[in-house]
Amino acid sequence: MRRSWVAAVAAGLLVIGAGPAAALLKKDTSKLTPQDIEVGAKPIGSFSRGKTEVILDGRLVWRGGLVLTSRSGYFGGWSGLRLDADGKRFVAISDAGLWMTGELAYDESERPKAVRRARIGPLLALNGKPLRRMRDRDAEALALASGTIAKGTAYIAFEQNDRIGIFDVTEKGLGAPRAYIEMPDEKRRMRLDGIEALTVLKGGPRKGALVAFTENPLRGDKVHRGWIWMKGVPKGFTVTGLGDFSITDAASLEDGSVLLLERRFRWLEGLRIRLRHVAADSIRAGAAVTGEVLLEADLSHEIDNLEGLAVSRSPSGETVITMISDDNFNRFLQRTVLLQFTLKEETLAEAAGP
Repeated sequence: MRRSWVAAVAAGLLVIGAGPAAALLKKDTSKLTPQDIEVGAKPIGSFSRGKTEVILDGRLVWRGGLVLTSRSGYFGGWSGLRLDADGKRFVAISDAGLWMTGELAYDESERPKAVRRARIGPLLALNGKPLRRMRDRDAEALALASGTIAKGTAYIAFEQNDRIGIFDVTEKGLGAPRAYIEMPDEKRRMRLDGIEALTVLKGGPRKGALVAFTENPLRGDKVHRGWIWMKGVPKGFTVTGLGDFSITDAASLEDGSVLLLERRFRWLEGLRIRLRHVAADSIRAGAAVTGEVLLEADLSHEIDNLEGLAVSRSPSGETVITMISDDNFNRFLQRTVLLQFTLKEETLAEAAGP
């Protein structure tokens, strides 16, 4: 009961997660140089304190989870996550203007058990120096554009000073941005409800295209905005909200369909998270997207402020979904949790239709 109460209070702080109060908890990164850090990992045995089967409904299978901790004052605020295809090497970005790379280790049952070779550093400006102003450092979404996390390129979306940059990513971390891509015309209406989710489509009719989603409807809108970049130009579509949830991240499956991670807080019900599936052929310019809910959970489950989402394959070939939470650098009330589920192949077949 105490855990649920504390989590509810912590969830209430989401409303100031990007505001001045939260900024005070984020360390200055202007003098930070890339460095190795130790990350502790405490296993989470069960996703639910009740009936997990009712929530997962046979579409997802709980694999395991970790509560991550570190003595580093820079650790936290993880808002974007990507894993290599085998689910081992990862890169995460923080809304404090930081990146972290490392490796996930697994036990003999393919459950996550540890984080190894973790390295942290500051996100850089075009001049190669760490970003200084908080409004420039607010990184919220990450997508692997090409290659791998050991040697590739990634898109990173920032809020407040809204932009999407292209960054080199290697085992040593992230370099300075190569460039910033063209933003949608709606950028002028973005403030703290800007782009919160990015993914690059892995398959389908628009394979390789970058897709982005707003956290909430923009000023004057009643639906979420989405864009797909075709030949470098963003083309808009809309995403119908279901129950006033906010979109916090996105990840493409191999068929080009997209998973949306969502979050909602109400003082009377606390924090809820949801995972929605959007078919590949519906992600196109001018479309109105709804999708299908695959998972919904509340504070009777091992959730926190989940903002990062990644898809990979297990050694046995299963589709693995990984989520990570943003603790808002408020370690007394919130946690950094990493959760993993198996997405059942039957679910993908049902979503694809006849």
